Amino acid sequence: VQLVESGGGSVQAGGSLRLSCVASGRSITVYGMAWFRQAPGKEREFVAAIPWSDSRTSYADSVKGRFSISRDNAENTVYLQMNSLKPEDTAVYFCNAAAYRTPGVHGTGAYWGQGTQVTVSS
Repeated sequence: VQLVESGGGSVQAGGSLRLSCVASGRSITVYGMAWFRQAPGKEREFVAAIPWSDSRTSYADSVKGRFSISRDNAENTVYLQMNSLKPEDTAVYFCNAAAYRTPGVHGTGAYWGQGTQVTVSS
C-alpha cells in the first residue's frame, strides 16, 4: 500500500485544515488507518485512528473534541479534519495503515506516507 498525504499548510490559531491520505496499490477496506504527528525535536505521536471493521474512532487526549478522522473506502482515502488549531499542533502529520488491526491502538502499521507539514501560528 502506498500512502500520500496532502492538505497541510500554514494557518493561524483557531483555524482549520483538512488532511487527506490517498492510498494506492490495494483497497483500504481491510486496513485500519491512523494519523500520527511529529514535531521538531520530539518523538512521533499518535493522533487519531479508525478501524477497518467499524466506525469506533480513537483520539489522543490532546486533540479530542477538535479533530475528527473519517474514511471513504470507495475513494481509498482517509481524512483528518482539524478544527480550533493551536500552535502546539504544529508538526509533520503522517498517515499509517495496518491490515486487520488499528494502528495507534495496536502498535503501528507497516505502511507510512511521506508526511504533510502543518504549521499553526499564534
